[in-house]
Amino acid sequence: MLWWIALGVALGYGAARLWLGYPGTPALSTLARREAAFLDAAADAMFPPGGALPSGRAAGVTASLDGYLAIVPARMRRLMRLLFALFEHATLAFPAPPPRGRRRFSSLDPAQRAAVLDAWRKSRLFPRRLVFTSLRALLTNGYVADPAVLSALGLAPYAVETPVAEADLLYPPIGKPRSAIRHAAVTPASDGRPLAPDGPRLPGFTAPAANGAPR
Repeated sequence: MLWWIALGVALGYGAARLWLGYPGTPALSTLARREAAFLDAAADAMFPPGGALPSGRAAGVTASLDGYLAIVPARMRRLMRLLFALFEHATLAFPAPPPRGRRRFSSLDPAQRAAVLDAWRKSRLFPRRLVFTSLRALLTNGYVADPAVLSALGLAPYAVETPVAEADLLYPPIGKPRSAIRHAAVTPASDGRPLAPDGPRLPGFTAPAANGAPR
């Protein structure tokens, strides 16, 4: 009888840890609430608020990865979901500093989350470091997809007017009919002057100021 009680308690704890207590999140196309909660927590642990750059959450890392998850092949999608679940619950085996260091990752305090990621990064076990590298790559890709981050880093793309060549008057975009040709005349080529560091950027981006800070 005690075995059945212990099994029921273990199953109840597992179900509660896996499914319950996650906050509601804005509409996401692919990520579950538990995955979004983990990514919000991990993004802010990797790119914390209060610095010169936007925080991971402010940069929309979760929304970016939600869109990415929707377009990758099914096998890659499953691996990414397993990665998120592993980090969310690996504190059972690799706890964060006390107090209550075995809580799931998204329930930890910010300092505990940072300590967990640092422990994975510095682990003596190569598989742990490899897994951390995978998560860091995904979070970084989502982070630098934000226009505010690229602007702050001075990497905002330039607004460049591409000259129209003769071939542009003859051939439509690949897979389109001739009616898709949108140019009517050849325009002069560039005069060869390099782009100015503070030149115009694409809509949604800002050019860096002279001291390197975004305008």
